[in-house]
Amino acid sequence: MKSNNSINVPQAKEAMNKFKMQAASEVGVNLTNGYNGHLTSREAGSVGGQMVKKMCPTRTMNYTRNDRTALGHCVSLSYIAAVCI
Repeated sequence: MKSNNSINVPQAKEAMNKFKMQAASEVGVNLTNGYNGHLTSREAGSVGGQMVKKMCPTRTMNYTRNDRTALGHCVSLSYIAAVCI
């Protein structure tokens, strides 16, 4: 299977580069314009991970309700949703 990392909208290239630089600064990686062969796998992965984290936020909602089967008891529920853009 061939990997395709090209940007589908050419006009978005500058915005993606800015987004990548912002993610790198948030995780403390010294990223430069152009080739970044000096980065370790961990550093490069942390930049990509930060980008995914920003693009696909996860929301969690917790609440307690009365148990439907045992009167007087409560049940704690958690709903987790991830929305990818």
